[in-house]
Amino acid sequence: MTEDAVVDGPERNLELLTIGAFAARARLSAKALRLYDRLGLLAPAHVDEMTGYRYYRAGQAERARLVAMLRQLDMPLARIAEAGDGAGAAELLGAYWADVEARVAGQRTLAEYLRGRLSGRSSEMYGKFAVETVETPAQVVICEKRHTLADELPAWIGAALGRLMQAAGECGGVAGVPYVAYHAEVSMESDGPAEACVPVADEAAARAWVERRGRAWETTVRVEPARRLAYTRITKAQVAHPQILAAFEAVEQWMAERGLTATGPCRELYFADWAATGPGDPACDVAFPVS
Repeated sequence: MTEDAVVDGPERNLELLTIGAFAARARLSAKALRLYDRLGLLAPAHVDEMTGYRYYRAGQAERARLVAMLRQLDMPLARIAEAGDGAGAAELLGAYWADVEARVAGQRTLAEYLRGRLSGRSSEMYGKFAVETVETPAQVVICEKRHTLADELPAWIGAALGRLMQAAGECGGVAGVPYVAYHAEVSMESDGPAEACVPVADEAAARAWVERRGRAWETTVRVEPARRLAYTRITKAQVAHPQILAAFEAVEQWMAERGLTATGPCRELYFADWAATGPGDPACDVAFPVS
């Protein structure tokens, strides 16, 4: 019996097809079907123990075509394995494609940013940002530091600042603008670290809170000295990567033109209610401590 023959004998009542016959019905290659089996995406209905031949039910053809089309969308194998049929699979596909479109939109924006830099239009981009300086007083800050890559950063910032803002309620209240400081580059290749910080009113209470409850998140307390900040104000939409890179570079260029030197890590100060802020509303100051 060849692998491409219809199964004979006791299996006939199950209407099993050889891999060749099933591949023709599913409009796929036998090689693709073997790959799907190996990856756990579509298992044969029966494998002959003696020959190792694979056999499929005719009803599996629709699943085989679905897997092939999902692979054409570059859907990760783990997600394809989760996809069943009907509304559940449609919902999973919708969520995956929304992620794809968000990623492509980010890449498109990054490409435009890089095109501007490579074509020598950097000064034109930087000119869109108004840079000023401000004096900030010494303040007690409660902090959480983490090594994180760029794709994990937005979720971590929201979670970390949320935890610290809640802790501030037991530390005399929030006494300044929450911010995130970058002690090294955060990108898809470099993981920082970044440090979320919330100024609080009561240093003793903050240190007591950290001793009691802050160890799980490696929370610390320190006194941040008075500083002069060079900053530019950006909208909520501009906080997204890579627009925010242009803002940081604009501040750096402004500093260089005036002979100013950075005296600490660059930072993002989140002065607005993020949830209530629209894309075009001011939401964040990009800043460098300077002297």
